[in-house]
Amino acid sequence: MSIALRNLQRVVPLRRARLRKDVETLRQIMGIQKFDLGFICVDDQRIKHINKKYRHMSIPTDVLSFPFYEDLKAGDLPNATHQDECNLGDIFLGVEFIYRQCQVQTEDFYETLTVVAAHGICHLLGYRHRTEQEWKQMFQKESQVLEEYNRCTGLKLQPLTKNHFS
Repeated sequence: MSIALRNLQRVVPLRRARLRKDVETLRQIMGIQKFDLGFICVDDQRIKHINKKYRHMSIPTDVLSFPFYEDLKAGDLPNATHQDECNLGDIFLGVEFIYRQCQVQTEDFYETLTVVAAHGICHLLGYRHRTEQEWKQMFQKESQVLEEYNRCTGLKLQPLTKNHFS
């Protein structure tokens, strides 16, 4: 299926072809090629507005995921019976926020975008990190996906998910 990639911000120059290629690699690794995905790249103002509206947090963030299958159990793939059900959902990437974090931490912007995209896709697939148990499960999945991504690309990406429980 397809990847819809929209750039609704003008703060950070963005090579959409690079992001699309990286997301396509993630889709293959995760076995979700038959599903549509939406990626919307936004600035701090827009991601802050969305974060406030849906999470009641009036701050910019790196990623917000809106799954098509809200009750999907982590580790399961949706059982789409019709073509219009072959959609995992939408991911908003706060590229201005991500870019600023990359500058502070001297990290590569596109590599970080790939890690954040993997994190967002995990959320669409039912992974969460509200409890320590959920965090461990999501960290394991992100690690597995990025390990395979690194094997394919020669990079050394690490999971985004940080343990806030220890």
